[in-house]
Amino acid sequence: MHFLDQAKIFIKSGDGGPGAVSFRREKYIEYGGPDGGNGGKGGDVIFEAVAGLNTLIDFRYTQHFKAKRGTPGAGRDRTGAGGPDLVIQVPIGTQILDDDEERSLLADLTKEGERIAFLRGGDGGRGNASYKTSTNRAPRQHGPGWPGEEMWVWLRLKLLADAGLVGLPNAGKSTFINAVSNAQAKVGAYAFTTLRPQLGVVSHKGHEFVVADIPGLIEGAAEGAGVGDRFLGHIERCRVLLHLVDANDEDVATSYRIVRDELEAYGADLVDKPVIVALNKVDTLDDELIAALSAELEAESGQPVMALSGASGAGIDAVLDKLLEAVGLPEPGADDDDAPGEAGEWSPI
Repeated sequence: MHFLDQAKIFIKSGDGGPGAVSFRREKYIEYGGPDGGNGGKGGDVIFEAVAGLNTLIDFRYTQHFKAKRGTPGAGRDRTGAGGPDLVIQVPIGTQILDDDEERSLLADLTKEGERIAFLRGGDGGRGNASYKTSTNRAPRQHGPGWPGEEMWVWLRLKLLADAGLVGLPNAGKSTFINAVSNAQAKVGAYAFTTLRPQLGVVSHKGHEFVVADIPGLIEGAAEGAGVGDRFLGHIERCRVLLHLVDANDEDVATSYRIVRDELEAYGADLVDKPVIVALNKVDTLDDELIAALSAELEAESGQPVMALSGASGAGIDAVLDKLLEAVGLPEPGADDDDAPGEAGEWSPI
């Protein structure tokens, strides 16, 4: 499945149905009078966040969405049926933006099943029965129905994840997410193997959390170098960032600073998020060199540095323990007061 995180679509709610012009024609009733019913209301345009979707690819091929109009009124004071609502299903984490220069935020769907009535359908027109007065007993006018609303909007997807992986290309992010989760990210010995964000569900010590891997950043990504910084929006909602630095880089401190500078240039308070700094691919180094590189990286970042290897699995459990703590889950090994076997006698109170 192709990944698409932005799409522009046209939406229009349904027009109201016209009112009817009708008169009673019944045997033995000389002056039947008007009996035209009102038109039905047009359908609304509703956005709904659903599980099971993680891309906006469907909106590349279908870009116009129009709700049905209301049914016209009829004689015998019959009101037309309302047009059915048009429900547009989008992935959880989808933002709806106005088609203006600032791309103003109009709605943000962050919970499964969340629905928002975005455009209201037009009201139905009045039938001629509603125009009857004491001086106008046979009106022939009717309402045509109110038009629906229409507009162009942008859909922007920001994946929901608890932790986000950042680093330079070939820092080992894809290898790490494959090692700790059910993801099957492509791994290659060349830059920009990862071309689109990847999500993986990590199961660790009885807890589960979601990790997002985004394409690597290079110097100048904020100005569009490499794949740019367009995918950084997918880690805006993360509670913690795991910054991986390749232990084989010539200068690990410079590698760390390049990514931090790009996060700061992007904005959205990414540099203010809690961060775990890890030296990756340590399986290729001896203990003395690992200690020296860790000290150099710690001096640059001001954070304690963890050593790991996504390929061999060394140090991964310790990093996952830190991530569990950072995302707000109970600390590994913490006693559970409600654990089975420790509870007292059963009571309905």
